[in-house]
Amino acid sequence: MISKMRVMLYVDDVSVINDFWQQAIGATVVETLALPEQYQGIVLAVTDEIELALFPKAFIRKFSPEVLHGTPSLMLFSDAFKTLHQQIPGAGAIVDNNGTLTFNFADPEGNYFVIAKK
Repeated sequence: MISKMRVMLYVDDVSVINDFWQQAIGATVVETLALPEQYQGIVLAVTDEIELALFPKAFIRKFSPEVLHGTPSLMLFSDAFKTLHQQIPGAGAIVDNNGTLTFNFADPEGNYFVIAKK
C-alpha cells in the first residue's frame, strides 16, 4: 500500500520556489539533497503524505534531460480552502468546477497549480 507521495518539480531557482511554498502554503523543509557537482535540492512536506522535491533544472538538464518536459498538473485538496485563497499571492478567482470549488495560482516561475475545496 502507498503511504506517501513525493512529486519532483524541476525549477530554475530552488531557493525562490522553496520560499514560495513555505510562505504561501506553509510547507516545511524535511530534507536538503546534496546532488553531484554541488547542485542542491530541497524536499518540502506539504502534508504528512505529500512532499515536493525541488530540483534545479540545470542539474536535470545535465544528468536526466529525458525527464525535463514541464511541470505536472497538480490539484491539492484542502479543508482550509478560503484561508489558502486569501494567503496565496495572486490566487485566481474561485470557480465551481463540476461541483467542486477550485482556484488556481502560479509560483514565482509561472508554474500553475490548483487548490480544491475538500
